[in-house]
This record gives sequence, C-alpha cells and structure tokens, in this order.
Amino acid sequence: MLVEHLGQSPRIHPDAVVAPGAVISGDVTIGADCQVLHGAVISAEGGPIVLGEHVIVMENAVLRASSSDPLRIGDHCLVGPLASISGARIGDEVFIATGARIFNGAVIGDRSEVRINAVVHLRTELPPESVVPIGWVAVGSPAEMFSPDKHEEIWSRQVQLDFPGYVFGLDRDTPDLMVQLTERYARHLSRHADDHPVG
Repeated sequence: MLVEHLGQSPRIHPDAVVAPGAVISGDVTIGADCQVLHGAVISAEGGPIVLGEHVIVMENAVLRASSSDPLRIGDHCLVGPLASISGARIGDEVFIATGARIFNGAVIGDRSEVRINAVVHLRTELPPESVVPIGWVAVGSPAEMFSPDKHEEIWSRQVQLDFPGYVFGLDRDTPDLMVQLTERYARHLSRHADDHPVG
C-alpha cells in the first residue's frame, strides 16, 4: 500500500517491486531494481527516506525517518527480516541481518555487516567494512563493540548519547519522563490522521 503523508507520496522506480502487503508512507524514494517484501513498513515521519538501487528490504522490516534524521540506504544493500532502521545513513553493499536494530543518527560505512540481532546505537559511526557480531552492541563515534553481557559498559557510553534528549527533546531526569515522552510522541504521530492511500 502506498500512502500520502504530510502531502508527500512515495516515488517508486518502475523497475522496483513492492509486495502488496508492504506499506510505503510519505516522502520515500525507492530506486531501480529494489525489492520490498511482504509486511515491510517504510515510513517517512517528516523526513525523507531514499533507497538506492538493488536494495532488498525483507519481510516485516521497519524503516523510519524523522525531520531531524532522514534515512538513506545506499546501493546493493540487504535489510533482513524483522530488522529496524531509524534515521540513519547506510553506505553501499551493507548487510543488515535478521532482527538487527540501527538507531537515529547512526552511520554505517560501505561493505559493513550488522549481524543477527545486533544493535548500532544512536549516533554511532561504523567505518567501512565493519562487522557487528551476532547479538553485539556498537556504541559511540568511533564505535566500540560490546557483547550483550556487558550492560554496564554499554550503558556508560550509551547514557552520554542522550537518547531521550536527542530523539524526543526531553531531559532524562524529568520526573514524569514517560508521561511527557508518550504525550509528545502521540501528538507527533497523530499527523497520520490525514493520511490516505494513493496506490
């Protein structure tokens, strides 16, 4: 399903194939010979999304952009099933495996691999030809890699990246953080009330 959001409609190259069960919403450009499979969601939430050529987005992957963090995926990339990418810059020939998560402001260099269930955190930069191992977490710029059992070490770097401040404009020490966060985000998402299918 193609959806107009905030007055913007998706632009899909005639050689690209989008499965009937996929949802493409807003300011999205999909390049030549791309394949978007069933259940994938590509949603431009106020910022553009651009897929280069020969990009494969597999089942139930979620790609999002915001006004502060557009999403750009280079040529010859594969986004695996259940992967999630928000507002990042992905280079060419990048493999993003099943269940991987890439957060706002991240930069993934050419020919890198983010393996099964790996995480590339907020504003983290991976140089070209990097590998984030299965289930590991990459944090910071330049990126440091941690196994998932290193929570305290991950957190000591992650807290400096200020997820609530960067993504939602809220101080982590706000007493009613989740109240303010959910109310603010709900107002933002309510802009979908005027969306309508275009194809």
